[in-house]
Amino acid sequence: MDFLEILKVILIGIVEGITEWLPISSTGHMIILNEIIHLNVSKEFWEMFEVVIQLGAIMAVVVMYFHKLNPLSPKKSRQEKLDTMSIWYKVIVACLPAAVIGLLFDDVIDKYFYNSTVVAIMLIVYGILFIIVENRNKNRKASIDTLEKLDYKTVFFIGVFQLLALIPGTSRSGATILGAILIGTSRYVAAEFTFFLGIPVMFGASLLKILKHGLAFSASEIVILLLGMTVAFLVSVAAIRFLMSYIKKNDFKVFGYYRIVLGIIVLVAFGLFL
Repeated sequence: MDFLEILKVILIGIVEGITEWLPISSTGHMIILNEIIHLNVSKEFWEMFEVVIQLGAIMAVVVMYFHKLNPLSPKKSRQEKLDTMSIWYKVIVACLPAAVIGLLFDDVIDKYFYNSTVVAIMLIVYGILFIIVENRNKNRKASIDTLEKLDYKTVFFIGVFQLLALIPGTSRSGATILGAILIGTSRYVAAEFTFFLGIPVMFGASLLKILKHGLAFSASEIVILLLGMTVAFLVSVAAIRFLMSYIKKNDFKVFGYYRIVLGIIVLVAFGLFL
């Protein structure tokens, strides 16, 4: 693998680490990036790589929130351990809709929706929705301002919103955060629960892709996977810290404007503007 390919992998890892947690669609950015720089690998390996690289991003959540998500921590009281298990139960419930539909329609989604046209449209549509929702909620007080106030009905509906993210360009974090805010959660709780929700979702999606494509990697492919995941992990730590600090005093409208502008640029750049 030459130096140029290494630079491409590093760039892809940086983009993944930033876009996985900001509500601007990591998959959408990966599709666009691949069409611009095109990593010199087979189509089959790329399809697997753009999903498995998310393992690096999700490990950032596991590391940063390890204590909060660890129900076996000796530093926690019995009640705190029960509360931690409750978080995991709610995450599982929220994962069910996407797990079922994703398994049933994975091949169909890959075939018909993984292209820059769909990505651009979804970037614009959900960018507009973010602005509308934030304007609507401008003077409203969130009824759910802690994770403990999330009930099973609420997390199930958040999981239903996550279904929207099966379409590239939507953004998994964007769909769940948008849905959670509409239901009545605070931005902080919506973002944090979205991070936790990503753990089983990304591990499951990566496992499916690996099982589908097999483990017969060449030495250069192993380097690409490990380098991409490492960069994605390091950048994700910074991105998560930035987002959680940012939303304490700001809303998500800036991400909505970014999505709209990027969507229009993609349509124009790829000659798809009608």
